[in-house]
Amino acid sequence: MSGMGGIPMANVLLVVAAVVAPTLLFWVLLRVPRTVDAVGAFVRRRRAPRTAAPPIERLTADLHRVHRTLAEYPPGTPNVRRRATRDAYDALLAQACAAVDVPHRLTELPDGMAREVERLRVEEALREAGLTVP
Repeated sequence: MSGMGGIPMANVLLVVAAVVAPTLLFWVLLRVPRTVDAVGAFVRRRRAPRTAAPPIERLTADLHRVHRTLAEYPPGTPNVRRRATRDAYDALLAQACAAVDVPHRLTELPDGMAREVERLRVEEALREAGLTVP
């Protein structure tokens, strides 16, 4: 069995293997560190202790504190500071929702009227769940 004008096919396959094998070996060696890192990260994530949610009393106190901070900002406070405080308040609301199984969409909605309405709805739902929310 010959291919390409009298050159045996086995010789062609040997030449192809000789050309491809070093490239393939080099590629595999380049991938080994990434693969080892990925496996190590996976193992660390699986072994990491689960952090418990903060007590609901602390969440409520933090909600009151951050809400008070937001309400007491004087005129002229930079928008970046107001937005960061409002985002912190929303994050605390989301944690409180998770603690008492109240659904929310605070993390899905962009800043604006829809998020303001959702914030008010969430505050009321948390009150109905028994929390003292500002």
